[in-house]
Amino acid sequence: MIVSPIEHNNFSNILNITPMSTIQEKKDAFERLLNIMDDLREKCPWDRKQTMETLRHLTIEEVYELSDSILDRDTNETKKELGDILLHIVFYAKIASEQGQYDIAAVIHSLCEKLIHRHPHIYGDVVVQDDAEVSRNWEQLKLREGKTSVLQGVPVSLPALVKSMRIQEKARAAGFDWEKPEQVWAKVEEELNELHAEVKAGNARRTEDEFGDVLFALVNYARFIGVNPEDALERTNKKFIRRFQYIENAATQAGKKLNAMSLAEMDVFWEEAKRSESEV
Repeated sequence: MIVSPIEHNNFSNILNITPMSTIQEKKDAFERLLNIMDDLREKCPWDRKQTMETLRHLTIEEVYELSDSILDRDTNETKKELGDILLHIVFYAKIASEQGQYDIAAVIHSLCEKLIHRHPHIYGDVVVQDDAEVSRNWEQLKLREGKTSVLQGVPVSLPALVKSMRIQEKARAAGFDWEKPEQVWAKVEEELNELHAEVKAGNARRTEDEFGDVLFALVNYARFIGVNPEDALERTNKKFIRRFQYIENAATQAGKKLNAMSLAEMDVFWEEAKRSESEV
């Protein structure tokens, strides 16, 4: 299916396609994307030049942009970012097919087989009681597939906060976890006391170790109270940026410079920013 220039230019209509597509419409849309990918790889100098290595950092960037759109609850932007990530998946598969390794069909079939194998409660005769049991079965199946540790699937390059959350989730799936939130909070308090002791002692290395323990314990507690620590911290980051920029704008309007203002003066604007948010 060759895409005409008219269809390419009709981008505004593409974005307004009803999300409730039929199976055939979904197949046609995916076929259209594959054909466009073939065109780009053959005719576009930039697309033709790309390798898996050159795309890698761009893919990571796209995932973070998707994350931003989800946190912002921007439905239209999320749709666009999902499209960008889908493009990258198709791009990698196209490069692999050119090298005689595999194609997009092999990628999809491999995924389907894995999903079927790891959901024996859907495609087999296994009975589960809840999602926790599904997670435990998932990790056990991975071990049978050749993994030597339930933690082996945690990517080394994950940001530390996200990595700690995934480590704890996988340990929980293996049955290694606290039982109650109160126990986890007691651990947070214990780690805080140890951190304070090392700070007072002036031991820089031990202080860093204990600070890491505090963060790890807080991530654990977040899990138990149903909070995603990565999302929570990013929302706080955005909130701080919003309020600090309010201070900058207010200072400019008042004919002042931040580096010439006292902390008390800046705090007045900070409180104004907080009140303006609560009024929305």
